[in-house]
Formats: sequence, C-alpha cells, structure tokens
Amino acid sequence: MRTIDDVLARLRAEYLEMPGLRLTADQVQRLCGIERVMCQTVLNALVDTKFLWMDSDGTYVRWRDGERRSHPRMAKAGPGPQHRALRAS
Repeated sequence: MRTIDDVLARLRAEYLEMPGLRLTADQVQRLCGIERVMCQTVLNALVDTKFLWMDSDGTYVRWRDGERRSHPRMAKAGPGPQHRALRAS
C-alpha cells in the first residue's frame, strides 16, 4: 500500500520532470493508482503548499507554470526592433 508521502513525492517528481503538465484529479488517481480520497488529500496538500493550483478548467498545474499564465509580465517600453529604420535593398 502506498503512503501519502510516497504519492506526494511521485506527483512532485512528475510535475518537475514535465513542465506544463496539467492533470485532472481523475488522471492523478489513475497515474498513481490510488483511491479518490487519498488523491484529493494529496492534491489538497500540494495546493496548500503552493506547489500546485487548480486552474479554472479543473486541471492541476504547477504553481510556477500557472503563475506565468495568470500574471503576464509587462513589456518594457522603448524602441525595439520594430522602430529601426528600414534600409532599401
């Protein structure tokens, strides 16, 4: 029988190994071969520690990956490549 610590370690490893991984609770349950109650306990623990968060579509996403999508960085102001003078060929 798997312990909660075993499952926590497995899920952390999966999300660290595959950036951008998005799994539903059912997918986590199948991946780890665990019952629904343990699955939800593990997911809640990973959300509470801000390792994962649940997106609006019900998938669990690594906090850092989701943070990038939710809080886009502002572009720096100033001239960029689009402001360079064009040269005739």
